[in-house]
Order: sequence, then structure tokens, then C-alpha cells
Amino acid sequence: MKQTDQWLHDNRDALTASLQNLIRFPSAKGPAAPGAPFGTAVRDCLAAALDLARELGLEAHDLDGYIGYAEAGEGAEELGVLAHLDVVSAGEGWRYPPYEAHIENGLLYGRGAMDDKGPAIASLYALAAVKNSGAKFRRRVRILLGCDEESGWGCMEHYAKVQKLPDMAFSPDAEYPLVNSEKGICHLHFASKFPSELRLKAGVKANVVPDKAVAELPLASEQVAPRVHDLPVTCERTAEGCRLTIRGRSAHAATPEQGDNALQALLALLSRLPLSGKDGEIIKLLNRCFGRELNGESLGVDVNDISGRTTCNVAMLDWNEDGINDLCLDLRLPLSLDIEETEGKIAAALAPGGFVLTGSHKQPGHAVAAESELVQKLLAVYKARTGEADPQPLAVGGGTYARCIPNAVAFGCERPGLDNRIHQVDEFIPLDNLIDDACMIADAMLALACEK
Repeated sequence: MKQTDQWLHDNRDALTASLQNLIRFPSAKGPAAPGAPFGTAVRDCLAAALDLARELGLEAHDLDGYIGYAEAGEGAEELGVLAHLDVVSAGEGWRYPPYEAHIENGLLYGRGAMDDKGPAIASLYALAAVKNSGAKFRRRVRILLGCDEESGWGCMEHYAKVQKLPDMAFSPDAEYPLVNSEKGICHLHFASKFPSELRLKAGVKANVVPDKAVAELPLASEQVAPRVHDLPVTCERTAEGCRLTIRGRSAHAATPEQGDNALQALLALLSRLPLSGKDGEIIKLLNRCFGRELNGESLGVDVNDISGRTTCNVAMLDWNEDGINDLCLDLRLPLSLDIEETEGKIAAALAPGGFVLTGSHKQPGHAVAAESELVQKLLAVYKARTGEADPQPLAVGGGTYARCIPNAVAFGCERPGLDNRIHQVDEFIPLDNLIDDACMIADAMLALACEK
């Protein structure tokens, strides 16, 4: 067993306890506060992670609450390891409380266990293991601990303003063996104002498939209850009519096929009800545009190339007496698809309903050549650690910090065939995988930043 492996296995219990400690911070983005641009829970989680880094013998710094880093080694060039501490909202229906960090049958449950606090902790311990091994560095290694990855990436924007970006980097925030191609990401927000008798609410974030959608209708429950649907639906009487609630299943927007979109299901159900006037027109338009589709077929943006296929997550809808305040879409676009052209097609499809674009967030796609030193050395690390004969780089729809740096890829920590329930209830990481991830990341640091 290598020296780094031995050190990590000797510190397995401490590694597990450190992850449990970070999970107990409910670090979903919250209101800004002094020194806490993304909320106090995120700031406190960052402070705890940096304290841990110092305890592990690493140099650590907080950059104004936006992002922190921990580093070791020396050299003219820098290897970055890009992780994040913020999480998406927990949602409802957890088997164990999402911030309790419960362990059962070798699995650690909690929001962020896999995305991305587990890999962040594994990276800190990996760098400590490399430092303690006495290996000679030829590149400095810096672990970035972002605080706004799940929202607007303000953390990386701030970092780029105050620090030099790494010369090369990998992000342990995707899949093994390695991701060298990421689709473009486009978040679009639309509004349409008109007097309405409907009330509809669904979704929590752009990059999460909504697992609950609720509508209040000016219809008697008898007009609604007999209608059948393939997702669980309840109908309750109200003073003005009835309330419909549909339950689906959440998932990451990059893999909408792993969820059941409750909002799209609700729109499909409402389109079959006798809603009058503008309300009925808008419901039918939205159902025509989205249906139960996953790939933007009816919007005319469904493209499939070497980087993957278009996905379209109908993420959020806020509808009240003044009409639609926010309709939010999350699109993951193949590299051959132009983001601006796609935005124009969607805006045109929604225009008959009076929809106007009120906001957008766009990230171009990202790719690193498979022949590069970064890709080849990381694939060699994965092959040596797993014994897989011929691992090949992947193209995905997820967006990682790797796209912030020209020479960066995503390396782990999701394993083929294992659903860690990222962005879903009961997110978990197997503790055996956690220690293996730390060993793998240490190997990557040795290969890319240390002398043989």
C-alpha cells in the first residue's frame, strides 16, 4: 500500500467525521449578510472547511466569503482542484433528516454528501496525505472551495478578479473515469402579465427537476377529481374551487430522465380541464411547448451531437392573479447548438402567450482535447486504481467549475451504475467510496503535481 493510501486509511474515521461536520451546515444559498455574500450558513460551512484545512497542515484563506482555498507545495505552475460547499435545497420526504449526516449500512446520508462536500473533504485529506508522504512538488496544489456553484457562480467570478486562475485543474464534481466535454448551459426566465383566476407554484431552482406542483383553480372538485394521471395527484376543495397537488421525483436538470417533472405533469393535466379565457389559452400553449418532453422537441431545439443531446428542464413556475411572474427553463445544449439562436427559438415559441424574456444566465460549452497531458494522466490514474482496461473520457450535460478554466476537466467522483441521488431526497455516499475517492485524488495530485 502506498504511503498516501496508508495515511488516508489510518485517518478514515477522521475523514468521515469531517464530512459529517460539513453536512450539518445547511449551506443552501441564503440572504446576503456582512462577510457572507451567499448567506450565513454557507459562510459558516466555509469557515469550518478552512479550519479543517489548517488542522491538516495546509495553508488556507477566505476570499471575502465568496470562496476559500487550501494549498500546499511549490512550483511556478499551479494545479487546481475545484470543489464546492454550497448545496441545493433539501426538499421533502427524506428517510433521515438531510442535515443530520446519518450513517447506516456503510452509507452516509445527507444533502451534499456526494455533491460536493464528500469530494471536497476527500480532496483536503488527499492533499494532506501527499504533503505528509514527503513527495517533492513540481506544481503547487490549490483546492478551491466555492460557495455559489449551485446558483450563479459568483464565487468563481470573484476568484478570477482577485487571484490568478490555475494553470491546469480538475473538479471532483462529475463522473468517473473523466469528463472532458460539458454542454452549454442556458437558464431562461419569462413573464406574461394578465388578469388570472389561477394560482400555480412549482420548483425550487433552475437546475432541479421539480418534484411538487400545486395549482388552485376556480373549478369544483367534481370537475377535476375524475381525471386520471400517471403521477400521484390530490384534489382538495377550497372556498374558490379546488387545489390540485402533483408529486413527481426530483433529479438534476442535466439528467431529467432520472426524475418525474411534476410541473410538466400538472400542465398536461390542466390542459384537459375546462379553464376559460386567457388562463386556458396559456395552459394549452405551455403544454404544447413542453408536454412531457425532456429534449425540447416541440420547441425546435432538440439536437444530438458528439457532446450529447439537448435537455430542457421546465424548472419553476410562479403564477398568481397578475399572471405569470416567472417561468424558468434550464437547457443543456450540445456544443454544435448556438445559445443565442436557441434562446430566440424558445422566445418565439412562447411569444403568442405574451411572454417576454426577463432574465438569462448562459455558460458556453467546454471541451479539453483527449490527447492532453491532463486527460491522459488522469485516465492513467483511474486505470491503475480500478483495473479498467480502456477508460474513455465522457461528454455530459452537467456544468462543473472546470468550464471556468481552459485547461480543466471533471474527474470523479460519481461511479458508473451507482445513483447517489444527487439533487434528490436521500442523497448519500458510501463510506468505502469516500476513502477510495481520497486515494484516487491523491494519486491524481502525485501524477500531475509531484516528481516521480
